[in-house]
Amino acid sequence: MEWKQALRGRVAACIGSKKSEQELKDEEMELFTKYYMEWKGGRRSVNTSYMNIPRFYYRLPAEDEVLLQKLREESRAVFLQRKSRELLDNEELQNLWFLLDKHQTPPLIGEEAMINYESFLKVGEKAGPKCKQFFTAKVFAKLLHNDPYGRISIMQFFNYVMRKVWLHQTRIGLSLYDVAGQGYLRESDLENYILELIPTLPQLDGLEKSFYSFYVCTAVRKFFFFLDPLRTGKIKIQDILACSFLDDLLELRDEELSKESQETNWFSAPSALRVYGQYLNLDKDHNGMLSKEELSRYGTGTLTNIFLDRVFQECLTYDGEMDYKTYLDFVLALENRKEPAALQYIFKLLDIENKGYLNVFSLNYFFRAIQEQMKIHGQEPVSFQDVKDEIFDMVKPKDPYKISLQDLINSSQGDTVTSILIDLNGFWTYENREVLVASDNDNTVDIDDT
Repeated sequence: MEWKQALRGRVAACIGSKKSEQELKDEEMELFTKYYMEWKGGRRSVNTSYMNIPRFYYRLPAEDEVLLQKLREESRAVFLQRKSRELLDNEELQNLWFLLDKHQTPPLIGEEAMINYESFLKVGEKAGPKCKQFFTAKVFAKLLHNDPYGRISIMQFFNYVMRKVWLHQTRIGLSLYDVAGQGYLRESDLENYILELIPTLPQLDGLEKSFYSFYVCTAVRKFFFFLDPLRTGKIKIQDILACSFLDDLLELRDEELSKESQETNWFSAPSALRVYGQYLNLDKDHNGMLSKEELSRYGTGTLTNIFLDRVFQECLTYDGEMDYKTYLDFVLALENRKEPAALQYIFKLLDIENKGYLNVFSLNYFFRAIQEQMKIHGQEPVSFQDVKDEIFDMVKPKDPYKISLQDLINSSQGDTVTSILIDLNGFWTYENREVLVASDNDNTVDIDDT
C-alpha cells in the first residue's frame, strides 16, 4: 500500500541523520498516525452506505437495569393503549351498520342487502377516519362474488370488519401478557391470560375455583401441543390468532351453547372434567401420578405393552410415573391422530432407532405385540407380511423401504397406520372395516324401512 511505502522511505531517510532513538520513534509514530488516518478517512469516504442503514437491533434491558425495564414496560403499555383507541367501539360499529343499511343498492337477493362500489365509497367517506382501512378496492374485490350487478353483501362486509376488529382487540389483549415484549407467550403468560379469562365465559360459571388450576393446565396444553412442535416453551401470538383454538375458547361466551358443541369443544367444562376425571380413575393408588400399569387401562385398555414402554421411555416422567401435563399430551395425540402434531408425537415413539424413518424392523417390532394380544384373546394372528404390504401400499412412501413422518402426513392414512401398530382395538377395526361398513348400511336400511 502507498502509505506503507512512504512510511518506510521516511524511516530509511532518517536512519542516516543524527537523531536520538526516542526522536526516531516519535517521528515514526507521528508519520504512522498521519498516514493511517488518511487511509482510514479514505475508506470512510468510499463506503458511506452504512450511514444510511437504520438501526434494527435494540438490546433488551438486563435484569439489574430496573429503570430501563420500567421505561420499556410503560412505553409498551402506552403503545398498546394507542392501538386500542384506534379500533372501532360499539357505537362506531352501530353507526357503520346504519350507514351501510342506508346506502344499500337494490335489488335484494332474497333477504340479503347488497351495496355497489360507488355507494361503498360514499359510506367510507362518511364513516370516519377509523374505517378508512376497510373501504378499499382490495377489500371490495375480496368480497365480490358472482353478483350480476357487481355488488357485495353488506352482511359479509360488516362481518369482515367485525372479525378484523376482534382480531386486533385480541392481539392487543394477548400482547398485554407478553412479558418479554417479543411477540410470543410463554406457558406462564398463557396460563395467566386464560385464568383471567375464565370469569368472562358464562359456560364456565359452574366450575369450582379449586378446579381452575387443572382447567387452565388442560386448556394451555392444547395450545402448546399443536403450536409448539419443537417444544421451545413459547408460542407466537400470530400463531395463536391464526389457529381456531381461540375461537373455540371464546365460543364459551355463548350462554346458549348446545350440549353437542360443548362435548366436542376441548375447552368446555364437560370436556375438561371428562379428561381430568379419566386421569383420576386411572390413578388407582391416588398418588396424583400414573404408572405404566395404570395407563394401560386408558380408553378400551387395548394399547400394547411395547407402545406403553416407549411412552415412558420418551416422555417426561417422575420416578417412572407420568404427571397430568404429560398425560394431556398423550391424550391429545391419541384423540387427534389425523393431525400432524399428533402424528409427530406417535412417530417419535415408533421410531425406536431414532433414524427419522420407520423400516420393516420397526413395523415388525410393534406388530408382534398386536399378534401376541390376538393370541391371548383366542384369535388367529394375522401375517405380518400382509400387514406390512398393506401399510406401504397405504402410505406410498418416496423410499419403498422407509416411511418418514412426512410420508405419513402426506398419505392422509397416518391415523390408520398408527392404530394398526399400537392398539389391538384399532387393528381390529381396520381388519373388519368391510363388515362394519356393511353393518352400518344394513342399519340405515332398517331405519328407512321403519
